[in-house]
Amino acid sequence: MRIFLTGATGFIGSRILPELRARGHEVVGMTRSEAGAAALVAAGADVHRASLEDLPAIVAGVADADAVIHTAFDHDFSNFVENCEKDRRVIRALGSALKGSDRRLMITSGTGMGDAGDGRPATEAVFSQSHPNPRIASEQAAARLLDEGVNVAVMRLPQVHDTVRQGLISPYIDIARAKGVVGYVGAGDNRWPAAHVTDVAALYALAFDKGDAGVRYHAVAEQGISVRSIAEVVGRGLGMPVVSVPEADVAAHFGWFAGFVGLDMPASSAATRAQIGWLPTGPDLLTDLENMDYAVPSAQ
Repeated sequence: MRIFLTGATGFIGSRILPELRARGHEVVGMTRSEAGAAALVAAGADVHRASLEDLPAIVAGVADADAVIHTAFDHDFSNFVENCEKDRRVIRALGSALKGSDRRLMITSGTGMGDAGDGRPATEAVFSQSHPNPRIASEQAAARLLDEGVNVAVMRLPQVHDTVRQGLISPYIDIARAKGVVGYVGAGDNRWPAAHVTDVAALYALAFDKGDAGVRYHAVAEQGISVRSIAEVVGRGLGMPVVSVPEADVAAHFGWFAGFVGLDMPASSAATRAQIGWLPTGPDLLTDLENMDYAVPSAQ
């Protein structure tokens, strides 16, 4: 197949690309920059120039593609709500170009969208249209497309990591650098799920080849790591004290990150593993945090 891959030069997309190529697919990678275009050519992909703000240019990339994998997202979490709405618009545009055909669309969301709100780990079976997390916009757009006959599936991500980048943990580390302490909320017992970036990339390609419409996948290798455990490893790496931040001080200490740092969001991938046989083998989150170079600023 000829696959249009948005976010093809990004942290995850650049790992998905060789997985797709290894399975015999052609890849058309979306990028906005000359450097990105050069990286795509070097990886054996064709280049399509577009940005997330240019919907007509994005739609043009779908024209000669047999399918689409959408991983591009604006990761400025300080503007999270608007970026989620931007993703809704992009998904709607991609779906409009695929409507009337059986060409596949795989979009990206977060495992938090599978949280039923009862304290149990998030699962693939749960989808609440009224979920309070702004990222629900992506899955609302996908659900609407599914109702309109588009062959769409959802990949939900945890904290995706290696020794350079770790999802929400990267800005968390930057905040620690700025504050001089590594903070957590209360007892720090709230949990974040995780998976190594190579395992996540392999799952995208594996799930894409299944081609099942309406399916939600969870790219979860570790169901939940306590934020206090994360803080303790980061504290050792930065050589900084690890402290509990009182609830009354969370907003002042963490700023825009306050809405994320106290979330308890464990997630299961049992259904995903049973359905397609995914078996993650990469390093765990704390190992990558132990092995990262804290002298280098976090990658965003």
